[in-house]
Amino acid sequence: MASQLLQGKKGIIFGALDERSIAWKTALAAHEAGAQLVLTNAPIALRMGKINELSKLCGDAPVIPADATSMTDIENLLQKSMETFGGKIDFMLHSIGMSPNVRKNIEYTGTNYDNFHKTLDISALSLHRILQSAMNLDALNEWASVVALSYIAAQRTFPGYNDMADAKALLESITRSFGYYYGFKKKVRVNTISQSPTVTTAGSGVSGFDVFLSYAEKMSPLGNASAEDCANFCVTMFSDYTRMITMQNLFHDGGFSMTGVSQAIVEDEQKLASGV
Repeated sequence: MASQLLQGKKGIIFGALDERSIAWKTALAAHEAGAQLVLTNAPIALRMGKINELSKLCGDAPVIPADATSMTDIENLLQKSMETFGGKIDFMLHSIGMSPNVRKNIEYTGTNYDNFHKTLDISALSLHRILQSAMNLDALNEWASVVALSYIAAQRTFPGYNDMADAKALLESITRSFGYYYGFKKKVRVNTISQSPTVTTAGSGVSGFDVFLSYAEKMSPLGNASAEDCANFCVTMFSDYTRMITMQNLFHDGGFSMTGVSQAIVEDEQKLASGV
């Protein structure tokens, strides 16, 4: 994205782990579009990931550790970011999600509830904490844009996506609810992007992910949206061109969400039925 859509804007990217993550690619796209960035992730993720490499690629962007389940960490992150920027924040990307039940291959119908609570806490309530802290600290400029990454499993059942589906549904509900209050208070926009299944470290941990990926590719008239495509869409959502969009779940999935069945799927089923 060669245009300087974000020239002069300042933002925080949550959740960049490695070069496969959407947050990583969004940080690169935002930097190329002229934004000044702060990068953040949980301390353990910073130790496991390559975020210092990303920092160098983004003009030596500061890296500030923050556990998104800790109000103290989030408030510290926002305050230090404003000090770094010399003012308030224009955009934030919430790319945070983790399910212990998925990682431990515990089936949805036999869920471990302590794990379930952690899934909701990390993957959804973290957005509420970030928005509440930002509102309390008056950390966001008017017309700022907050984007969180979601998935269509919030609306439809995908076996293997497990309790992350419930977390995404809650994430989208928080977007609508907090978007209402933040819109009236400061004209801050809050939206989710429901992305195609994407090859990332987190996504690849979902049981049957390769099948999800192949099926979605065959179902989508435009094919699956790549991580780079999503990053460019995020930049657009951070920009002033989308300033009247809020409280929305925006499907960025090549048309998958609106397609009942595709010819490719019909032909596959016909081959199976005929034994070809």
